Amino acid sequence: MPKILLIEDDKFLRELMAKKLMNMNYEVSVAVDGEEGIQKIKEEKPDLVLLDLILPGINGFEVLEKAKADAETVDIPVIILSNLGQGEDIERGLKLGAKDFLVKAHFTPQEIIEKLQTYI
Repeated sequence: MPKILLIEDDKFLRELMAKKLMNMNYEVSVAVDGEEGIQKIKEEKPDLVLLDLILPGINGFEVLEKAKADAETVDIPVIILSNLGQGEDIERGLKLGAKDFLVKAHFTPQEIIEKLQTYI
């Protein structure tokens, strides 16, 4: 069963996505801020990380940089799921090693899950 780490501070979205993923037979772990996200990436080595950018404490860009700088976690695919959708944000996320950049407002939870499946 593939394991997905969902790093999202919005309680409603976090619970909605976690429930949908579990219903599709994914093991789901959640983190509510950047520090916890980095810790769980290192400890749990998920099959995929779904990462928000605007997080309390360490932001998603920093989480992504740290995950890609660590030899043990560099190959874990990261998909950014954010309300930030400016070209420079998308470009920065992809340059830092994200596999994809999804703007929350442009996708339903079901469409997000379908995108994830292409990376697992």
